[in-house]
Amino acid sequence: MGGKKKEVKEKPLEKMTSKELRELAMTIEDITGAHGMNKAELVSQIRGARGIEEPVGKKSNTDVRALKKQIQELKRQREKALADDDERMAVIYRKRMTRLKKKTRRAA
Repeated sequence: MGGKKKEVKEKPLEKMTSKELRELAMTIEDITGAHGMNKAELVSQIRGARGIEEPVGKKSNTDVRALKKQIQELKRQREKALADDDERMAVIYRKRMTRLKKKTRRAA
């Protein structure tokens, strides 16, 4: 029979499970903290380490995390405004939080 061996092709990163991506990331020296990352972050980090460009137009999950941090900060500011009896600023912070929550839903 033929002595040729087929080359094993790697699955596209988007098709891999997060477990497979973590195992792959553990073999790459540049990536640290792979166990704490979600699938989108792992794909992004592996692409960066391999020198593959990100596809244009896709939003990453890190945007959602940044938005949630902003929401947490606005919650703190709103609580402070309520404690200082500044009803006007509390309403402004609440409206900003609502807008950011809508953005997180769209980004997800």
